[in-house]
Amino acid sequence: MTHDEPAETVHEGLRLADYRPRQALRRPEHLVDRPRFPVIDAHNHLGPVFGGDWAGRPVDELLAAMDAAGVEAMVDLDGGFAERLDAAVARWQTPHPGRFVVFAGLDPETWATDPDFGSTEAARLRDSVRRGARGLKVWKTLGLGARDPEGLQVLPDDERLGPLWDAAAALGIPVLIHIADPVAFFEPLDATNERWEELQGHPDWHFWPPVDDAHPGGFPTFDRLIDGLDRLLGRHPGTTFIGAHVGCAAEDLDRVSEMLAAHHNYHVDIAARLGELGRQPYAAREFFVRWADRIVFGTDMPGDPATNRIYYRFLETRDESFPYDADDPPGQGRWRIFGLGLPDDVLRRVYADNARRLLAM
Repeated sequence: MTHDEPAETVHEGLRLADYRPRQALRRPEHLVDRPRFPVIDAHNHLGPVFGGDWAGRPVDELLAAMDAAGVEAMVDLDGGFAERLDAAVARWQTPHPGRFVVFAGLDPETWATDPDFGSTEAARLRDSVRRGARGLKVWKTLGLGARDPEGLQVLPDDERLGPLWDAAAALGIPVLIHIADPVAFFEPLDATNERWEELQGHPDWHFWPPVDDAHPGGFPTFDRLIDGLDRLLGRHPGTTFIGAHVGCAAEDLDRVSEMLAAHHNYHVDIAARLGELGRQPYAAREFFVRWADRIVFGTDMPGDPATNRIYYRFLETRDESFPYDADDPPGQGRWRIFGLGLPDDVLRRVYADNARRLLAM
């Protein structure tokens, strides 16, 4: 390349944006079509916004896809509340007991006009459980969007939400909570950001700049959100929490381990984080073995056999340097993952036993 060629040109008109390297490494492949043991997918979406077209397709088609992939049951986190929840329970859970579990949701948009939003949400949750909800899904709106009547952000450790967490404990249902995204989403979008391509395609996922005096409308830092979750777990030891996406901190398994050790009411799922877990196979394998009773399976991709096969390969084999998704380039970052080859006793618990216990199935 000459000095006067455009920086994006690498050879005869090929641009860096078009570069798709094909791995030359040759290693054995052990593809896994079905899991070694039955699976409960405890993190998925079947609503119209995040569930693809499953909200309108025949339920039998999804059941057939689940059977083909060895999925015993699936959790729908899109139940919401009131009439929307009624519809989800009637479509999935009631006619197919044992195959689907529906979680309720919150209404954080109303918090800006409700000084007593914690008690309001507690009452809404009690009503949702009466309607059939078997758990509560908390979106990252808590911490990254919801505001109180004074216009201030409501963070995970906001004590005004205490009545909600107490209600979940009294009702005996788990709370699956998502309060942060990958670390790179909270960093400047410059040449050092490992998720640059992903954030270019989804600018609304970029939580920058951090809130300060110069940026009062900014976002909490990643560490502030994780610290807030840590405090929340400690304040409500009687409430069962499941931290979505490896506790929202898959890049820092030491921190997640510290929180699991400190809070016996805490669990994590692995949904949509193979890209992070699989590039640190030594640490990840130790994490799974140590916390085999506190990790639940999830994919965040309902009825997608190709995605399930990658999860099974990651958990069951010791394959090296394989894709963590089917996209080209991969959706999260330009790296590959390595299998963990977990022992059977760990697989049984992660695949289904832990979810079965938490969901009283």
